[in-house]
Amino acid sequence: MNRVKDMLKAGKTAIGTTAGASSEAGFLASTGYDFLLFDTQHSFDAIKEMHVPIRSMRGREAIPIIRVGENRQDEICFALDQGAKGIISPMINSRQEAIDMVSWCKYPFAGVRSSAGPRGEWGEFKTYREYMDIVNEHLLIIPMIETVEALDAIDDILSVPGIDVLLIGPSDLSINLDVALDYTNSKYHAALDKIAEACAKAGVAPGMYFVPPGIEPATLIEKGYRFFTLPWNEWASEGIKNGLDGVR
Repeated sequence: MNRVKDMLKAGKTAIGTTAGASSEAGFLASTGYDFLLFDTQHSFDAIKEMHVPIRSMRGREAIPIIRVGENRQDEICFALDQGAKGIISPMINSRQEAIDMVSWCKYPFAGVRSSAGPRGEWGEFKTYREYMDIVNEHLLIIPMIETVEALDAIDDILSVPGIDVLLIGPSDLSINLDVALDYTNSKYHAALDKIAEACAKAGVAPGMYFVPPGIEPATLIEKGYRFFTLPWNEWASEGIKNGLDGVR
């Protein structure tokens, strides 16, 4: 139903990459990444444009995840209607904001999501009630932690049932810690450790939106982080160059 959720439950690390409305999503979804992350917060792409690349991912290994621009019921509804199997909401700073997010993601009676018919790839189901129950169980719900306020409220946020990943916004967190983009700063790493420890206690996977400069993926994994994106452009360029070198 949702291979990334299954991976995280099994203690494995899920690695994805970012994509957009004009990306070759069908190709990227077959390259070995576990998920494609479509950002509608800091990009020119609109949520309702995402149905095109997400449709091209049908039957592929990677799942589609959408980051909405704001933790709002309508934006989450739009993203889910495009077929997203995971939702990321930015700037979650309190338990109530996390409660709202979870409620907006889930169909009644676990939440208040409005129905627009079956959306996305969720396997086979006999009744519409079964479809809604499957989505409620398998959808990835991923609030972002990006501020000192959220860091102070981390245990309260993680106490909300239904959260699968607590995702750090690396840049915003560093800025709000007053160590702007200084990802090797001891204060920054102390925050990373605090988040990882709180997530381990709550049974939630900690994640990083991207791997910051100066930090190796292996370092994050050693700290307990099990969800992040890696860029594909350089690897693709190297592959094309190697292929051409083998011909010339």
